[in-house]
Amino acid sequence: MADEPLFLRSKAIVEPLVDRFYAWFHTVAPVQASMNLSFLQVPMLESYLQSPQVHIAASHNPELRGGFFVNIGEEQSDQVRQLLDDIKRDRADMLRFADAIAQGQELLRANATGFDLTPLYPKLPAELGGLVELAYDTDNQAAVRFIEPLVYQSPVYTEARQSVQLSLEPGVERPFILSTPRLPSPDVLELQIPFRHPGLEALFKARVNPTTLSRLREELELNDAQAAQLTGLLSPTPSVSKDRHIDGGGRIRYFGHACLVLQTAEGAVVTDPFISADSSAQDRYTLDDLPDFIDLVLITHGHQDHIVLETLLQLRGRIGTIVVPRSSRGNLEDPSIGLYLKQLGFPVVEADDYDEFPFPGGKVVATPFLGEHCDLDIRSKSTYWVDLAGRSAFVGADSSGIDPTLYRYIREHLGTADIAFLGMECDGAPLTWLYQALLTKPVTKKMSNSRKLSGSNAEQAAAIMTELGATEAYVYAMGEEPWLGHVMATTYNEDTYQIKQIEEFMTWCADRGIKAGHLFGQQEWRW
Repeated sequence: MADEPLFLRSKAIVEPLVDRFYAWFHTVAPVQASMNLSFLQVPMLESYLQSPQVHIAASHNPELRGGFFVNIGEEQSDQVRQLLDDIKRDRADMLRFADAIAQGQELLRANATGFDLTPLYPKLPAELGGLVELAYDTDNQAAVRFIEPLVYQSPVYTEARQSVQLSLEPGVERPFILSTPRLPSPDVLELQIPFRHPGLEALFKARVNPTTLSRLREELELNDAQAAQLTGLLSPTPSVSKDRHIDGGGRIRYFGHACLVLQTAEGAVVTDPFISADSSAQDRYTLDDLPDFIDLVLITHGHQDHIVLETLLQLRGRIGTIVVPRSSRGNLEDPSIGLYLKQLGFPVVEADDYDEFPFPGGKVVATPFLGEHCDLDIRSKSTYWVDLAGRSAFVGADSSGIDPTLYRYIREHLGTADIAFLGMECDGAPLTWLYQALLTKPVTKKMSNSRKLSGSNAEQAAAIMTELGATEAYVYAMGEEPWLGHVMATTYNEDTYQIKQIEEFMTWCADRGIKAGHLFGQQEWRW
């Protein structure tokens, strides 16, 4: 079998890990990773070890779904204890850096009163030396600005944290990614390699191009036992779909959540790739349905359900360029998506509003993204306008209609969209759910709950459509897909506020002759 042509099985998945926690943007980018490790993950492991039964019970309570509870059986608590000890020993640089950030922020709060900041530099913790600048805005509000490229070159960023687990899609919901570390398992192939390792690209290109076991063994640097495990992930036949390409015209396919595949005969664009690997399911498109080459991947923002490393790793080597929104360059709450992906080996270009990116058969224009980030000063977010095969689509992601005049400007600049894709998670999680580790000054529960990760409600979605003038509107599934539960951890029913708002918006569209739909599973538009 060593030299027979082989393909990666359809149901093969990868879970990228950092210190055994599922890797997402804020647990890899070094400043935010340090704070999440120190102020969220370590305390969570300590809490679990104090009372495993409480965490296990909470993990299985539907009302607490998406909570920060470690879903690991008590019989494995010794492994969790060893993980915690390893983190405290091996990641001491990161833990000290997080404490230094908190101290630096407190130094500014106590001493930055509008006067010269120069005397504060010698008082900063040594760990911040050379990696930050202190600055006021024009209202004399002071902040620490991180020189991110340098932080990536400092001891705070280490690829020794990175590993991957390779396995077959289990068919049951995996543990919630923000809370439960992944321990070793006999059914999982463990690889202690960085995410940028070229062997991963070789492995995942084998979805469409044959390889051999001996070649993969060499490229992934496998021992005998690992090579034996890898054989279970390989097949002598490919599993790609026959209709993954088109011969003419244009096509848009909905792959779930906020992932669209927009195609012409010559080119392809994918938005926020977050794609199922389970080809046994007939109700959705999977990795098997992707075109062999993707000219542009469009990332709308940095939340864990929109920049999904698990999917992106499986596309490396098949992507022309990843387009990402430009960050504010150094704000604690706004790390650079571009730096992050470049560090992991992806071809990246950063976009400002109204930058244009051609692809065969069309072009993409970056457009503004409003709200949805708990009122934090996060600028690395973008919607997109896609022209292909004579039609135009507005890819709205989670952008909100809190000020619909914005969309009037988009229409004046680009014309009338034929179709609009909108996010209506209009009662999202509060500020502290996703950003608690970055808050060095406590906020009240009332304050946190007032600032949510919310998209448009019915009124706001209607206002967007009015200003865009689009003749079709489709609302993303917003995490309703059960196969994405390990990332989304959302639960809806027919009486849920968000669902009621979508129904209200559907009625509004019907009353005005606008073709509309609430997306779920497979959907295709062809012309």
